[in-house]
Amino acid sequence: MSARPEVVIVGAGPAGIRAAQTLVAAGIRPIVLDENARWGGQIYRQPPVDAGFARSKRTLYGFEAAKADAVHTTMAALLPQIDYRPDTLVWACDPADPSANALNAVDGASHGQRLHTMHAGREIAVPFTHLLIASGATDRVLPVPGWTLPGVYTLGGAQVALKAQGCAIGERVVFAGTGPLLYLVAYQYVKAGANVVAVLDTSEFAAQVKATPRLLNQPGTLAKGLYYVGWLRAHGVRIEHGVTLNGIDGTAGVRAVRWQRDGREHTLGCTALGLGFGLRPETQLADLAGCRFVFDDLNQCWLPARDAAGRSSQAGVYLAGDGAGIAGADAAEMAGRRVALAMLEDLGIAAPSLPDAPDALTLERRLASIRRFRVGIEQAFALPADPSAQWPDDMLVCRCEEIDARTLRECVRHDGVTEINRLKALTRVGMGRCQGRMCGEAACHLLAEATGQTLSQVGRLRAQAPIKPIPIAPMLFDENVAAIPEEARDE
Repeated sequence: MSARPEVVIVGAGPAGIRAAQTLVAAGIRPIVLDENARWGGQIYRQPPVDAGFARSKRTLYGFEAAKADAVHTTMAALLPQIDYRPDTLVWACDPADPSANALNAVDGASHGQRLHTMHAGREIAVPFTHLLIASGATDRVLPVPGWTLPGVYTLGGAQVALKAQGCAIGERVVFAGTGPLLYLVAYQYVKAGANVVAVLDTSEFAAQVKATPRLLNQPGTLAKGLYYVGWLRAHGVRIEHGVTLNGIDGTAGVRAVRWQRDGREHTLGCTALGLGFGLRPETQLADLAGCRFVFDDLNQCWLPARDAAGRSSQAGVYLAGDGAGIAGADAAEMAGRRVALAMLEDLGIAAPSLPDAPDALTLERRLASIRRFRVGIEQAFALPADPSAQWPDDMLVCRCEEIDARTLRECVRHDGVTEINRLKALTRVGMGRCQGRMCGEAACHLLAEATGQTLSQVGRLRAQAPIKPIPIAPMLFDENVAAIPEEARDE
């Protein structure tokens, strides 16, 4: 190589940290961009340094305390050998000219590839020759009537409040939806002393029993899940399976949640609701980087295409962790190391020797086993069938742009819309501050139900910069920053 590679890792969760560890051992000093103030990602989120409260890792992370400590300690040891940039939001990406892609891994030049980041109110362009996207996941949101009331949080938001601020989201909390996170967050809340009234699971208990053979691919993880459920029941938390969420009542805040099972409606008083239907990969940056996407039946969403090692369709761009497909923290650590080995191979650098670090084939075999376990998870905690069929016309689907279900349905009926980006263009759904991160999946479900298509047939929302809200003034008035990409100006 004629120049040193410019390696950038986006994300300092388990995948990003293990990738950085492997690259550093091979003599590379990567830039690690972290949206959070401290490393660890969402799963191993650390409280702020000046949080004003002290909670042990055992208290914060439970059974995963040792893993969290190992990840935190590894990153702390790497700090002198990497360029770590916390509190840095990556909001756009300029991919290389396609004709230059074949050169990226050879001559060490960025060929115009750069990330646009925001730190301390200033735009900073970060060029790269090799990019690892370990962007993690966010909550999968399916709205119910009343979901925009104050006091309704996503499960991830409820978890952040507990880990980072040391507080509960309300005095009487109900957690509703489906997925393993539902029980984990409920367990963490009760352990912390919060009053959890109930867990309302939309999945049938029979489906969870039926999935057990596949879940036995990871017996330790299964045992922890069963423990959480048993512990919650033993501590008086009501657990209901196979429910349909009819709505959330209240005016200035949450007062009660209504749910139905076996044709009977129930009302449960509460002051806050944690809502979530599993996790959804954060793929917007991979889209802006030019990666090709395929529909993944397991994750029920569009994912960037990648090989077993984590290489994307775009030369010099790699993917690891939940941002490339939900698989959990253990898989993220493995995928981070595997993709770093792939990057080193592409750079012509020998794989480093790390104590107790498995080789590439062992990593791929273990990741395949976890994927079989994930099949069981999706079987046990399947999304509600045709969730949009029961949504009332006056329910907001896109709260940023205040687009209700009626507006979307009328657009389908009157304009013959069958593709999600056309629906976006005509109604502005997904054009608000969240850029479709919260409402995009709901809009796709509604369009699929209204047109009789599958989720894969309605397409995917194309990402637009900025992928997350940013202040515009610094870029308009600071002559030293890079120009705003054209796609950002279009919106």
